[in-house]
Amino acid sequence: MLDKQFNPATAEKEIFKKWEQNNLFAARPQSGKPPFSIIIPPPNVTGVLHMGHALDNSIQDVLCRYKRMKGFDLLWQPGMDHAGIATQVVVEKLLAKEGKSRHDFGREKFIEKVWEWKEKSGGQIINQLKALGASCDWDRTRFTMDEGLSAAVRKIFVKMFKDGLIYKDKRLVNWDSKLQTAVSDLEVIQKETVGTMWYMNYPVENEPGRFITVATTRPETFFGDTAVAVSAEDERYKDIIGKNVILPIVNRPIPVVADEHADPEKGTGAVKITPAHDFNDFEVGRRHNLPMINILDVHAKLNENVPAEFQGMDTMTARAKVLERIKELGLYVKEEPNPMTIPYGDRTGVVIEPYLTDQWFVDTKEIGRRALEAVENGSVKMYPENMKNTYYEWMRNLQPWCISRQLWWGHQVPVWYGPDGHMFCEETELEAKIEATKHYGEETPLHRDTDVLDTWFSSGLWAFSTMGWPNESDEYLKRYYPTSVLVTGFDIIFFWVARMMMMSLYAMEEIPFKEICFHGLVRDEKGQKMSKSKNNGIDPLEMIAKYGADALRMSLLVQAGTGRDVLIGDSRVEAYRNFATKIWNSAKFCEMNDCKVAEDYNPAGVKLPMNAWIITKLSEAEKEISNAIETYSFNDATQTAYHFVWGVFCDWYLEMAKPVFYGDSETAKKETRSTMAFVFDKILGLLHPFMPFITEELWDKTAERSEMLMASAWPNVAEYENLEATRKVDWAINMVSAIRSVRSEMNISAGAKIKLRIQEASDAQRGLIGEFSQMISFLARVEEIDFVSEPVKGAVSTVYDGMIMMIPLEGLIDVDKEKMRLTKEMDALSGFIERTLGQLANEAFVSKAPEKVINDKRASLAEAQDSMKKLQEAFDRIAGL
Repeated sequence: MLDKQFNPATAEKEIFKKWEQNNLFAARPQSGKPPFSIIIPPPNVTGVLHMGHALDNSIQDVLCRYKRMKGFDLLWQPGMDHAGIATQVVVEKLLAKEGKSRHDFGREKFIEKVWEWKEKSGGQIINQLKALGASCDWDRTRFTMDEGLSAAVRKIFVKMFKDGLIYKDKRLVNWDSKLQTAVSDLEVIQKETVGTMWYMNYPVENEPGRFITVATTRPETFFGDTAVAVSAEDERYKDIIGKNVILPIVNRPIPVVADEHADPEKGTGAVKITPAHDFNDFEVGRRHNLPMINILDVHAKLNENVPAEFQGMDTMTARAKVLERIKELGLYVKEEPNPMTIPYGDRTGVVIEPYLTDQWFVDTKEIGRRALEAVENGSVKMYPENMKNTYYEWMRNLQPWCISRQLWWGHQVPVWYGPDGHMFCEETELEAKIEATKHYGEETPLHRDTDVLDTWFSSGLWAFSTMGWPNESDEYLKRYYPTSVLVTGFDIIFFWVARMMMMSLYAMEEIPFKEICFHGLVRDEKGQKMSKSKNNGIDPLEMIAKYGADALRMSLLVQAGTGRDVLIGDSRVEAYRNFATKIWNSAKFCEMNDCKVAEDYNPAGVKLPMNAWIITKLSEAEKEISNAIETYSFNDATQTAYHFVWGVFCDWYLEMAKPVFYGDSETAKKETRSTMAFVFDKILGLLHPFMPFITEELWDKTAERSEMLMASAWPNVAEYENLEATRKVDWAINMVSAIRSVRSEMNISAGAKIKLRIQEASDAQRGLIGEFSQMISFLARVEEIDFVSEPVKGAVSTVYDGMIMMIPLEGLIDVDKEKMRLTKEMDALSGFIERTLGQLANEAFVSKAPEKVINDKRASLAEAQDSMKKLQEAFDRIAGL
């Protein structure tokens, strides 16, 4: 017997354990089934489950459970990213609590400390993903620093180096002065602020009294200026292009160059060029072969390339000092507020500096071209399709990819240097020594490059390295690569998706996945991005503890249209906990009425129209759900499942069955019990990808089973459809709905039985009413149905399918009281409508209010106007009696 209610807190752990014990997550390469494979976007080893993970992995799990039930051999490849910066920061903070730093241990010992931390504390997110219900092949969990993946990284680096695709160069990078390393754009937070734009004069060389006025938000970097750029079309400056201006304080001549970067319409039309400290200026510098003067050290303090009085200053102190000197020289013009964004390190909070330094780069032009073509020619499909435009824009404007980091934790660059700086790039130190001996003619001491590789470099190999590459004979690589689909957020399309495309096509000569499903971001209920500063973050583990994993998954999936953002909050998750309760209660209803599938039951041979109807509705729902999952419309799939279970099965079919169960026909009862049990079993199958825990529990407890639900076949009942019976039952249901609508409008008590008078009914309609009279009477609370030829006095009427249905109101309502009620409600609505119209007509309000507030106001207004229309119609009906 079923418990009173489902208890997720205890049941979910036990169910997951049974799945693992039955080895249901494992791929089966020898099964003979068609393969379907997905790689998990590897979460950081330092990570904890957040709502983005919950959405991403819920979507993947739906696909995996669905495809298993559809008969595929499923590999969902799990793993974790070593997260170079994040992990090193975590361990260094732990050492700092002991009053130590990594330098107290040295590189080798510090890395041992990181591995110790990883074994003890890292990877908790794996268990958190299991709590969500993720059905990955957990026995195949990989780590981007495990030996197999490390070998893959070394091999691909060496190959790319020898092919001329990896090289060392001095270029601008994002520099974190606290970590003293280059960082990727994803590790930079852009914060909006209002800064200051300072204007100053640069004297034109040999033309006393003539100046070019330039503007800057960073006066402290002006020691690195090596030119002033103007537009070749700017009449103000045409005569001094090619001449010099004098850089104040240091009195260094710098040229005036014509460059497209200068816009005559912006500011003064003249732009100071600091190639070593601005990404745009760097490109100008390269175009004009300008000197690149780095004026900062690794700590972001001014270095030896500035006058002695400024050396060692931090940027803010230097800024104030530079402005003071400019004013003393009489070259200060003005300053004004300037809205701007300032980059900060997401781990350290320090300002990120554009910094000129030697780094390792990947030449992305050639490998990028192939990755671009793979999407252009349709080899890789994107959902939603408009993501292709975003992809194209980036891929057609590729820049060199900085892959080196000045850290200790990560894949160390496999390059060794001889005494003269000659580079030897090999997979092992022994191979490097052999090559060095060949080069120098004798054994020569070498030292290894100290940089490690960007985390995105190793994760760029994820699709094939996790399948056993570089062992090209690995059965998993042969069977499951390329993978079937990648599910990921649109925010890492460049950092991960594009790089996997480039690296996979280079290494494997084949695309890494056939399709990409992009989902949106998870936001709070107000549509705001979750952040610590707003204190609006929602912990998915807390939601799971409070409402269960199924409820959380449903609340995310029901909004998960491709590319659309998802809003989450307690009320939304609670709503799907209530849905789970509805499912549980419907199972109890089946149990209470002894619903089991009889041995001789044949769904194709049911006689009662309502049983044929529910089987047909089940088939329609299955086809809609399957199609939606196949096209990654998870919101449509979830909404269809929800509507069918609650709105069709529970609200209509279970109610239709009650008079059958209360009746005298044992034949009808037997058929209905079997049909109800049959359909409920299929419902569990349809819901399983979305709500795996409660469906598995009910599958186990409602009948003797030969296998777990997760291992069962996907429901398919198309062969049992009966469209004629469905048409009839739908007609009767719509008639009941029309009667209920009138009852509601007239405020007739739910328990009151009514008399129904019908005028102008055809013979066919009379036949249908006769056939379904028991159902109509029970569901619409009708005690008497008569066909009449004239209107009935004192009755309220409605038209359905050409028939005039009339309900005599005598004894059902107090007409005068009902008029007063309707008048009071209309007065209240009228006031609301008038106030809202006034707000929306107020230009000051509309211009200042957030777009969401305006949209909500408009939606509320439309709803109120609709309600007013219905109330007026009800009033007019009563007034006309």
